[in-house]
Amino acid sequence: MGCGGDAGTSIQNEVTDHEGIAAPEPLIRFGLNWDEYSADSGTVASGQSLSHLLGGAGVSSNTLFELVAAAEPVYDVRRIRADRPYWILSTEADSIQQPEWFIYQSSGREYIRFHLMDSLFAEADRFPVDTVTHRLTGTITQSLSADLERLGAPFTLALSMANVYAWTVDFSRLQEGDTFDVLYERELVNGDPVGMPRVIACHFTHNGRVIPAYRYDQGNGHDYFDDTGASLRKAFLKAPVEFSRISSRYNLKRFHPVLNRVKAHLGTDYAAPHGTPILAVGDGVVTKSGYTSGNGNYVKLRHNSTYETQYLHMSKRAVRVGESVRQGQVIGYVGATGLATGPHVCFRFWKNGKQVDHLREEFPPSEPIEAAHAADFEATVKTLKAELEGS
Repeated sequence: MGCGGDAGTSIQNEVTDHEGIAAPEPLIRFGLNWDEYSADSGTVASGQSLSHLLGGAGVSSNTLFELVAAAEPVYDVRRIRADRPYWILSTEADSIQQPEWFIYQSSGREYIRFHLMDSLFAEADRFPVDTVTHRLTGTITQSLSADLERLGAPFTLALSMANVYAWTVDFSRLQEGDTFDVLYERELVNGDPVGMPRVIACHFTHNGRVIPAYRYDQGNGHDYFDDTGASLRKAFLKAPVEFSRISSRYNLKRFHPVLNRVKAHLGTDYAAPHGTPILAVGDGVVTKSGYTSGNGNYVKLRHNSTYETQYLHMSKRAVRVGESVRQGQVIGYVGATGLATGPHVCFRFWKNGKQVDHLREEFPPSEPIEAAHAADFEATVKTLKAELEGS
């Protein structure tokens, strides 16, 4: 990235000098007139702190101490991290450079201005953000992430789409020939994308069935609905790991690969790389978090009086007994502990105290579009459908 890009640039009225010749417009960056300073820029190195950065520029230890205290309500300087860009703006007095501003880019969207002379203070500000919309269509030939990348989309779009369809599509079971038509938006700062892509609408065809998703906010934040107004969000996620594959299904007569005998397999195995996050498929409370020779590291959750779930063979557990967890929260990581031949999570599902095949269960959706928003939602869907179905 350049010297702060053109972040914070504002349009200035053209200035004319005595002879009627237009003077160049001042260069405004980070809300400051860059022409009034000499600028030194760099990137925070590993182990560097504010004192390292400013002490070398001639800022006294007393000034640093007072600056840290003055900045604390706005920004804790202990949060300065390696590989983030910074700028030091100085003015000249008696042929000596006096640092006046220190600017630290804390994220892709935000920066902090520290004033180093006279009154010491800090100000947090944000870069101007542009939002651009893209449409992408494709067919599954390998996997969602691989096919999106082949089409030039950011790999994080696959994660965004998986989050939208987490309750309705098991991405470990995609078929060659499944299709997608997705409208999504990205935020740009200084021309560079920041944050995750956000799905606006999508038509995902799986096993010959079109599954529409439309983003809509009916007062509680954006959520996704089908064209009838039913929520895509359900009580349980389809799978506890993203972009995995089913290596073994619920089977009452499965031959166990370790025990070398027929033994009922009352869960679904999802193969995934070692260390892949394992997600709670629904809100619940941790009733067990421990280790046995068969299960390895495992966690069990009670979701309500009807449903419980269990996650086996973890490399590491991330929750404790009695802890409340939310749907999608990381509760552990894929491993091969216990009776396991390779990294996977054995996912088990109880209904009324009996283990069942969760892939055959139907769960009710969350709240649909309310009557008060029905007309506006229908208009939104009509507009988005037209965009997706346009050539």
